[in-house]
Parts: sequence; structure tokens; C-alpha cells
Amino acid sequence: MRERRFLGVWVAACCLATVTTLVQGCGKAKVPAPRGPAEVSTVTLQSERIVLTTELPGRTSPYLVAEVRPQVSGIVQQRRFEEGGDVKAGEVLYEIDPAQYQAALDQAKAALALAEANVPAARSRAERLRGLVAIHAVGQQDSDDAAAALAQAEANVEAARAAMESARINLAYTPVKAPITGRIGKSSVTVGALVAAYQPVALAVIQQLDPIYVDVTQASADLLRLRRSLAGGGLTQEDGGGNKVKLLLEDGTPYPLEGALKFRDVTVDPTTGSLTLRLVFPNPDHVLLPGMFVRAVVEEGVDRQAVLAPQQGVTRDTKGVPIAWVVDAAGKVEQRTLELDRAIADRWLVRKGLEPGDRVIVEGLQKVRPGDEVRAVPFAAAGRPSGQRDGQSPAETK
Repeated sequence: MRERRFLGVWVAACCLATVTTLVQGCGKAKVPAPRGPAEVSTVTLQSERIVLTTELPGRTSPYLVAEVRPQVSGIVQQRRFEEGGDVKAGEVLYEIDPAQYQAALDQAKAALALAEANVPAARSRAERLRGLVAIHAVGQQDSDDAAAALAQAEANVEAARAAMESARINLAYTPVKAPITGRIGKSSVTVGALVAAYQPVALAVIQQLDPIYVDVTQASADLLRLRRSLAGGGLTQEDGGGNKVKLLLEDGTPYPLEGALKFRDVTVDPTTGSLTLRLVFPNPDHVLLPGMFVRAVVEEGVDRQAVLAPQQGVTRDTKGVPIAWVVDAAGKVEQRTLELDRAIADRWLVRKGLEPGDRVIVEGLQKVRPGDEVRAVPFAAAGRPSGQRDGQSPAETK
């Protein structure tokens, strides 16, 4: 009985101690401190001088193309070039059997000699009869007939001379020569083949590859935009910079030599809404071959006051309109609607909405709303060189 009474007293004491502790703890509970301004990372924008370019797809084409065809008919006696080799203008490529053309020339020479032999007698008779007519020894008709015979003999000489020149030209065509300097392809005939004058099938094709053309297409809307930018002063072209072009090969590697814009076509393709630009590139090592797919990097102009915003600081609203969140001079968040031009590396070229000196939020956007007061700290991008200030390009740190 005594033990049960002692146990009850002990339990009551423990409960009293527990209640006392809870009451004291509740009395000492702390009220949470008010939250301070949210911290966001910002990039301060600066105006920069950039060269704007555009990439256009295209294909290469030879600078000159000549299809070699015979100008006389005959049997091919010899081929004097190596397929796929380089040839020079005037170099003999094929030799056609010249025997019949040599005989025709000899015949024409003989006919010319015969016609020339008849001229002196006809001239002498015409002069003699002209004198006799003066003294009325012969009739006027006889003198006129002699003059006509002389004119006919002289005309026969000219006809024979022209026939001889034609025969000489045909003989000169029996060696088929290269019309241009360039690289020749495969031959469509072999020795012993019969060829016809001006046949539709070319004997071979010569292409001049240095320099070489690159034909690319550009949307007419892009051309209009470029012209407006140049007219408005947003872009300038320095030292003919608008004609400088670089090239990217099919595998993405840059072509080492720089080209130039030769001309823009004057007609827009109605089916595609684009026009053709012809570029010229030096090709001394024949790296570029006709028909290759390439991408031309055409220099449009220079923007001396370009504003570039980091892509992670530009978002879009529910309508797809690009926006940026900026910390103003009072340290409050402001939303800006932007007009973007293009992406340059990891930044956007901004045409409207941002100015040099604006602090664009790139980290901490999920913690703020327009009008909130924030604490802005410079954004430390991964891999940024030490000592580079916020908004400074790597070239300016050197």
C-alpha cells in the first residue's frame, strides 16, 4: 500500500515538471524577423562595336566552263591530254585526220592560181578595146563586153581566194584546241572515233576553278531590312566591308581565304521569295570543287553602338513577346518589352527596350516581381576571366 502511494506521488511530480517546462518554453518562443530585399545577379549592359554577318546556304560553280566540240568532221587520230589534268588555252587536245582538208586547201590554191591567170588577158583586152572605141574602130558593145569579162575574172579571183581561206580554216580546225585555261574532265571519245562538226555531245569539258563562284540565296525581306538599317544609320559599311565574305565548308570548317560579293541578282524568285547572290573566292589549291554545298558568311555592316543582352536574362511572356527584368536606379525591379534582332553567340542583339547602363537580372528571377526592391550583385559567369568587370567583353580585358 505504501509502495503504491509512493508511485502515485512520483508520477504526479513528473507530470508537473513536464507542464512547467512546456509553459516556460512557450513563453520564450521567438517571433520570426522580417525578410530583407531578395538578392539577384545582374549584368550591366554596355554599347559595343560589332560586325554583323549573316549565313547563307549555297553551292559552288566554276568561274568559266567550256564544252570542247569539233568544228570539222573526221576520225580522231590522237588525244594529247590526261583526263582530270590542267590545260592551257590554245593547247592541242585532239587531232582529227587532216588529209581531206589538206587536199581541199591544195585544190583551192590551184583554183585561185587559175583565176588569177585569167585576169591579165581580160584586163589587156578591155583596155585595148576602150582605146579603139575612142577612135570609133570598134563598137561600144564590144568594149562593154570586154570590161564585163575583166570584172568577172577579178570576181573569180576573189571567190577562189575566199574558198582557199575556208579550206585553210577547216584544216586549222583539225587540231582541236582548248578554248580556256582550266581543269579538263573525262574524254567522251577515244582514238579512232568518228566525230561530227558541232555535234551535240562534247568531247570534253574544261572548267576554270581559280577563282570560283559561290551562288547563294537570300530572302528579299532580309535584303529590305538590311537596306533600311543602312539608310537609317544603324549600320555602316567601312572600307568596302559590305563586299567581304567568308566561307564555311560542308564539314563546318572555315575556308582560309576571303572572298567578295560580285553582284546581287535583279529578279526575285516568285516561288521562294529569294534572290541569288554571286560570290567570288580564290581557289589556288582547288579545295572548292563545282557542286559543293557551302555556307557563306556575308558581312552586312558595322554597328558601333550595339546593345547585347545575355540570353539567360531574356524571357518571353505568354504571347511570346521577349521581355527582360531590369533593376532601376532605386533598386527596384522593372519589366521591359524588347525588340530583338538576332542571336550572337550567347547574347541577343537588342534593337529596342534596353540601353547601355541597364542592369539586367540573369539569376534570381523566380524570387521577384515588378516593383520589388532587390539587392543587385554582379553576375559571376562560369569561366569568366578574373579581373573582368561586369558587362566587359574578353577583348577589353587585355
